[in-house]
Amino acid sequence: MQAGPAPEPLPRLSQLAQKLVVGPGVAPAASLAVARHGPRGWAIGVGAAGRHRGSRPITPATPFDLASVTKPFVATVLARLASGEGPAMDTPLGELLEEARGTASDDVPLELLASHRSGLEAHRPLFQVLVGRRGVDRSALFAEAADARREDCTGRPPRGGFPPVYSDLGYLLLGEALARAHATPLDRLVEREVVVPLGLDAAPSRGWLGREPTFSERVAPTEHVAWRGGELVGVVHDENAWTLGGHGLSGHAGLFATAGSVARFGAALVDALAGRRSAWLPAQAALGLVRQRPGGTLRAGFDGLSPAGSSAGGVCGPSTFGHLGFTGTSLWCDPDAGAIAVLLTNRVNPSREHTAIRAARPRVHDALFTLARSGW
Repeated sequence: MQAGPAPEPLPRLSQLAQKLVVGPGVAPAASLAVARHGPRGWAIGVGAAGRHRGSRPITPATPFDLASVTKPFVATVLARLASGEGPAMDTPLGELLEEARGTASDDVPLELLASHRSGLEAHRPLFQVLVGRRGVDRSALFAEAADARREDCTGRPPRGGFPPVYSDLGYLLLGEALARAHATPLDRLVEREVVVPLGLDAAPSRGWLGREPTFSERVAPTEHVAWRGGELVGVVHDENAWTLGGHGLSGHAGLFATAGSVARFGAALVDALAGRRSAWLPAQAALGLVRQRPGGTLRAGFDGLSPAGSSAGGVCGPSTFGHLGFTGTSLWCDPDAGAIAVLLTNRVNPSREHTAIRAARPRVHDALFTLARSGW
């Protein structure tokens, strides 16, 4: 089952990647994808610019560290499982994750974790155990994450959840809960529920290394991190994901993928919303992921458009949903226009302090959505 045809090289996209990302120094490498739905289904174009550490050029087949663009994949696994074998969206975390029992998150439903309304803090540096060269006690770290309730969120969560705050901790716990519920590593669940049905090139480094010995030569490098031994190549950039998942997958980060595969994932979601892919994901389940929720723009695994200055740009329609990744990645889907925009970069190479991606994102997305609307 695939979301349309295989991606085709589109020279205009390589030119855009060079002009808007690599040339101005936003990131040393970029891969773009655009998809549009027409009378004959989906058409997907890809392009890339930049170079690896040496002289080897980046191509549309180069995998990038998706960072938090992993979250939409994990949320989709939750939606798929909730529509079938479970667990259900309203399952309390403590029923699945032993370390959450007796903590502030014991009775928090999975849906509130997925929609960032669990009351948890945004982040904690759980990775400090590695910086301090101490042993990693995964159970202790999961318990700490589950008890990291914000001071303004007390008692049982209200029906719609606490006020939304984007939380990596919530997804870290959600991913582990899904893995425990099925006695299956999270990367295997994502592979089974999303990657294989859609025919995607997406996996954590463990999956890539298992089938492609040259993965470390092909993947876009990320940051220079002294305590991790220098430049990160073929290992997840996110420190908490590395601490708890290593070469595997965490709920909040860990996937590496090509731009074309991310576009195909977005196209499959738009198909599901339109009822064209009910065998993979029922329309109601897809709607449950992207429907607007009170208190902000955050959905379940996705975000909507900010009232002003959205990183998605100004060309896409009001129903657009998507997600950003810290390494300089993004996916935006405009279901009304039948258009998908994907930007993958390694803007954290050599340092996360380089933030030119903030201004570049809307310009790139505007160019991609304009290209999709033109039919190229």
